Amino acid sequence: MLEIEELTVAIEGKEILHDVNMTIKKGETRVLFGPNGSGKTTLLMAIMGFPRYQVSKGKIVFKEKDITKLPLDERARLGIGMAFQRPPVVRGVKARDIVAVCLKERKDGETIRQLAGKADLVEFLDRDINYGFSGGEIKRSEIMQLLAQKPELTLLDEPESGVDLVNIALIGRLINELLEKDCPIHRRKCMGLIISHTGGILDYVNARTGYVMLDGRIICEGDPHEILKTIKERGYKGCSICIK
Repeated sequence: MLEIEELTVAIEGKEILHDVNMTIKKGETRVLFGPNGSGKTTLLMAIMGFPRYQVSKGKIVFKEKDITKLPLDERARLGIGMAFQRPPVVRGVKARDIVAVCLKERKDGETIRQLAGKADLVEFLDRDINYGFSGGEIKRSEIMQLLAQKPELTLLDEPESGVDLVNIALIGRLINELLEKDCPIHRRKCMGLIISHTGGILDYVNARTGYVMLDGRIICEGDPHEILKTIKERGYKGCSICIK
């Protein structure tokens, strides 16, 4: 459902990603490891279609459609959704309003309240988006919006970042629901790509394949738990030595 071929991406003329290749099939969840500044977020932003991230080479194919030049809103309508590591505060827009937009035709108040209940955010529905929210509340709000949107491809940027143990357990359950982990893989309609610096999300969400990105290149692919074990023992520097 998602094919990335020889993707090279630049920001303001500076090349960040170099010849990235990746395929994710329907029902699969994959995790991308890498140190800060390695290009992980750039990859998600390029898939989502943010105009600052310019594709200079390669292509992105989603559901057999070349989306490399499609604007962000058209990609969202095709079924791509993203939770940001540091989403902005949006003054003047209530959390209830953004969930209603994501629900499209399913805008009834009871559905909104049910989604907020799953994320433990009922009392936040009439507050401005992310204004005064804690790190965990912001992350739960992001996942609540994705549950309303029901994307076929979910991009998650550091879902465990800045979150305490209580919140990460709830966020893990919400992600598992979003990615239909209670269904056999052949029956799932969704797929996911999760960025993780620490790998902590793997304690709560299982992934089929892991990758390591260094300096804008994917240098390793394999079992995510084995990759994480190596990173913990040797650090990302050890990954760099390994490929040499």
